[in-house]
Amino acid sequence: MSFPLYAPAEEHDMLREIVRALADEKIAPHAAEIDETEEFSWDVYKALVAADMHAVHVPEQYGGAGADALATVIVIEEVARACASSSLIPAVNKLGTVPLLLSASEELKSRYLAPVARGEAMFSYALSEPEAGSDAAAMKTRAVADGDHYVLNGVKMWITNAGVSEYYTLMAVTDPEAGARGISAFVVEKSDEGVSFGPKEKKLGIKGSPTRQVILDNVRIPADRMIGAPGSGFKTALATLDHTRITIAAQALGIAQGALDFAIGYVKERKQFGRPVADFQGLQFMIADMSMKLEAARQLTYHAAAKSDRAMHGEPQKDLTFLSSAAKCAASDAAMEITTDAVQLLGGYGYTKDFPVERMMRDAKITQIYEGTNQIQRMVMARQLLK
Repeated sequence: MSFPLYAPAEEHDMLREIVRALADEKIAPHAAEIDETEEFSWDVYKALVAADMHAVHVPEQYGGAGADALATVIVIEEVARACASSSLIPAVNKLGTVPLLLSASEELKSRYLAPVARGEAMFSYALSEPEAGSDAAAMKTRAVADGDHYVLNGVKMWITNAGVSEYYTLMAVTDPEAGARGISAFVVEKSDEGVSFGPKEKKLGIKGSPTRQVILDNVRIPADRMIGAPGSGFKTALATLDHTRITIAAQALGIAQGALDFAIGYVKERKQFGRPVADFQGLQFMIADMSMKLEAARQLTYHAAAKSDRAMHGEPQKDLTFLSSAAKCAASDAAMEITTDAVQLLGGYGYTKDFPVERMMRDAKITQIYEGTNQIQRMVMARQLLK
């Protein structure tokens, strides 16, 4: 009896080799500088666009590469291994566009997905607000109908790649009496009159990806820019996160792999007491634990990605919400532990900017926080199990 092996396809392995080569050549050499200058790297963006790796998930019918969810995970993972900030280009392009893929009209999909596929625009996702983080349904941003337009007012916070993205999937309250069922989703363009951005947040990590407020001051947009039906925005937002939490897991895997690879190389070279420190069992146990945690998180993430892909093709997956939360939570917790251990393995050198592991440790932290804190993920998982 023959059955497909529990493993990525040969195409996925080939894709990994291609992305790793690109990342090693075009991204890794600039990662420290990107972190230091805290500037978005248009050079990296152009390199990803030239290789068609900036938004691989966009379906072929809109001019995209039509990559499956596992291929998208592999791209994000391999870019993050070199530079976490740069991995937010493919990751946030997916986050911003999944609401359209799930809920938008064909006309809206064609209009906005094609420029993203061509590399002419990036897409961000605007859900959080100053007073609505984990409690996203408490948002205050309003969209008021005015003839065949909506007028938007409010402030969105913690928006990744704000200011560099041309397009924003933005959630706003259209019916204040209806709670979460009164929230609708819209496409807002950077060029819309009344759209502005707050100053760049000064952050611990992912410094090469700007995080800013998106400020809406009487922004008037055509009603046909609503994604899905009125009041369906929050449902779309939650369904989106079921798919995109997996991309954060991928980012965490890449950061952890980068730190582990560097630490292994270092302990083989570094000598103390007349021999490489890799000979000492205490350090060997640390490396074994780091690798074990990473591989466990990777298998969970790939399994979740396979479920995500089926769900995107209309095949309901009862356990997708649980698995995407579990993957994000497990991978980000593992990344924080592995990068911290990598700093420890390098000793005093690990604590300096001469080596990349301190950057990786700082970058890893955000993966436990954004797209739902890991405390929220545990609530999501428990609710799935107990309902």
